[in-house]
Amino acid sequence: MPNFSCRILYQIITDLTVQIDVTYCKDPGRIKKILRPYKHEKKAHGYIVRGTFEEVDQLMEKLSEVMHPTSPVTRGQIKPVDVSGVVMAYIKEKCDRELKKIEGNTFHIEPLHDNASSTEQVTFRSHQGSSEPVHADFVRQRFITFYQRTASDLQVTSVSVSPHHLRDLQRTFPRLLFEPTTTSPSRPEVTVTGPFLHIAQLKEFLSQKTPSPSKSPGNKGPADTPSSRTPGPSSTLSKDPEVEACPICMEAIENTEKETLRCKHSFCRDCLKRAFDYKPVCPTCGALYGTLTGTQPDGGSMDVTKSSSSLPGYQKYGTITINYYIPSGIQKEEHPHPGQPYEGASRTAYLPDSSEGNGVLKLLTRAFRQKLIFTVGHSTTSGRNNIVTWNDIHHKTSTHGGPTHYGYPDPDYLSRVRDELKVKGIE
Repeated sequence: MPNFSCRILYQIITDLTVQIDVTYCKDPGRIKKILRPYKHEKKAHGYIVRGTFEEVDQLMEKLSEVMHPTSPVTRGQIKPVDVSGVVMAYIKEKCDRELKKIEGNTFHIEPLHDNASSTEQVTFRSHQGSSEPVHADFVRQRFITFYQRTASDLQVTSVSVSPHHLRDLQRTFPRLLFEPTTTSPSRPEVTVTGPFLHIAQLKEFLSQKTPSPSKSPGNKGPADTPSSRTPGPSSTLSKDPEVEACPICMEAIENTEKETLRCKHSFCRDCLKRAFDYKPVCPTCGALYGTLTGTQPDGGSMDVTKSSSSLPGYQKYGTITINYYIPSGIQKEEHPHPGQPYEGASRTAYLPDSSEGNGVLKLLTRAFRQKLIFTVGHSTTSGRNNIVTWNDIHHKTSTHGGPTHYGYPDPDYLSRVRDELKVKGIE
C-alpha cells in the first residue's frame, strides 16, 4: 500500500480529515478527477479531504492506482506505541468503554508491560490476522489521540488514608484510580491518579475532614467520613429537588452563604474561598478566575538558545532549545509532603524557530514565571515520589521520534500546547 501521508485530525472515526501529499503522485491530473465527489480543499503540497471512514477508505483504494508505492505497508502489522505505564493503567481501569470503542470489532489493543521500565508498549492486533492498512492506521492514530488527550488531563498525587476510608474514597470518587504503595496495615500510602479537577476535589475533601477552628460544632461543617458526605436515600437533598447542593461539601447551600460564579456554578461561600485559596478555578468546570500561580519550587531558571538546525516537519526553520533547571530543596505547604526534601530536575525542550514557535515560547516564559511548568510529586517515568515533575504543560523533550516519543514531527503540537496554556489563563 502506498504512503498517502495521512494523519487523523479528528478523534471520531465517522468524521475524518486526511492530508494527501501530491509529491507521491504519478499523475496529479487524475487526482483532481478522483477527488471531485469528495469534500476537499487545495493546500500547498496537496489536498485536505474530509469524510466518513467508508468514504476515506474508498478514496484510498482509488488513489492506490496513481500513487507511488514508496512505503509499502504489510497487512495486519501496525507499529507499536510506547506509552506511560501510569497513564495506561488509568485508561485500562477507568476508560475501558472508550478503549473498546476505538478497537471496534476488528482490532485488539494490548499493552505489554516491561517490569524494568515505567513505560509500556501498546500493540494493535487484528482479530482476523489481517486488515486493510488504512483501517489499521486509523485505529492506531485514534488511540494516540485519545491517549494524549487523557494524559494531558491526568495528575498523580499521594495521600495517607486508613483501609476503611480508602474503600469509602473509591466509592465517592469513581473517576480516580487509587493504588496502595505501602503495606502499612494502619495507614497505607496511596497513589492517586485522575483528572486534575477530581484530584483537587479529593484534596479539598480530605482537608475538610479536620475541623477548622473557625467552625463551631453548631455551624455547618464537613462530615467525618467520606460515606457520610455523599447524599443517600434519606438525605434532605434527595427529598427536596429545589434545594441546591454545594459540589464541594455536598451539603445544602444556604441562601445567605451562596456564591455564584460567572460560569453559573454555585457553592457555599466558605467552601469556594478554600477552593480558590488552593487554585482560582471553578471546582466544577475549571473556568479560571484571576491569575493562576502554580506550585513550582523557587530558585529555578529557564535559559533559551537558538540554532540553525531544523526539526522534522519544520525544515524551513531553526530550533529553539529551552533548558530548565529546578534545584533540590524542602517542600512547602503547597507540596504533597511539607518539610520533606525533594529532588530537583534539569529538563531540555525544543520548539521550531518559527513565528508560531516563538509565540509559544513567550507563553511558556509567562507560565514559568507563574510557577506553572513544574511541580513536586510523583514521577510517571521513574515511579519515584518527592521529585520535581512536569505540571500538565506538555513539552517536546526530543527532536525526533514523533508524538509517542515526545518528539517531532507532530503537526498539531503547537496548537495543543496553546490549548493547555489557555486552560491556565495564559494566552
